[in-house]
Amino acid sequence: MAYKKILTVQDISCVGQCSLTVALPILSAAGHETCILPSAVLSTHTAGFTGFTFRDLTADIPAIAAHWKREGIAFDAIYTGYLGSAEQIAYVQEMFATLLAPGGVRIVDPAMADNGKLYPAFDAAFVEEMKKLVFSADIILPNITEACFLTDTPYREDYDEAYIDLLLSRLRASGAKTVILTGVGFRPDVTGVMTLCGDEKRYYAHKRIARGSHGTGDVYASAFVGAYLHGRSAYDSAVIAADYTVKCIENTVDDPDHWYGVKFEPVLPYLIERLS
Repeated sequence: MAYKKILTVQDISCVGQCSLTVALPILSAAGHETCILPSAVLSTHTAGFTGFTFRDLTADIPAIAAHWKREGIAFDAIYTGYLGSAEQIAYVQEMFATLLAPGGVRIVDPAMADNGKLYPAFDAAFVEEMKKLVFSADIILPNITEACFLTDTPYREDYDEAYIDLLLSRLRASGAKTVILTGVGFRPDVTGVMTLCGDEKRYYAHKRIARGSHGTGDVYASAFVGAYLHGRSAYDSAVIAADYTVKCIENTVDDPDHWYGVKFEPVLPYLIERLS
């Protein structure tokens, strides 16, 4: 396996097992040099904690990127997670154009919505800017809600395969290249991931665990990126990431005190074994 240099752009929630505190260890465990660009620093994530601190780092991003460019630093992949503003999206688009090595991969997790709703910080104008980033990427990892916002499709809690096919076709028509659509379940006890790579659509189903866990989307996306840059196909990477995420939830589900994330660290040997 070639030694890859990855840049991941997202916030740091210092406590809470999400965003960069998930991406950095998972990508490193997958065997990649992992460089980070924090979009903001929070004392904790915002789901369940109160009184958290927040420092926006948008103003620091251009100078950091300019320094890297002067130093001749380039990345084999740039992977984005939660971006806090349209301005940050524009900066990432510029980094796609100036900081990727030849053949570098642009991977976007459009972390902006779930359960039929945008996250509180975002609005329709943000969605329009996110569309530009998503449809310029090589690989995207939306959930169903995000796919609906990206394609102006009404959200449905109950859906069938025809509805998923509609979302995929609209994403493709808008410019998406490889789509990893997460949270797809056609029965109450099952969820999974639908992949569209070229003209090939494949579905991987796994059991649904009733407990909701913050940060699992970041765990999934980071494991996917780690596997893909390890040389696995998009579909195989989606499967590995799904299995790893389930293992992380299972490792946490019996601990009611660990409500703010998943215990992904003890399960890293499982991910490493799958990649080897």
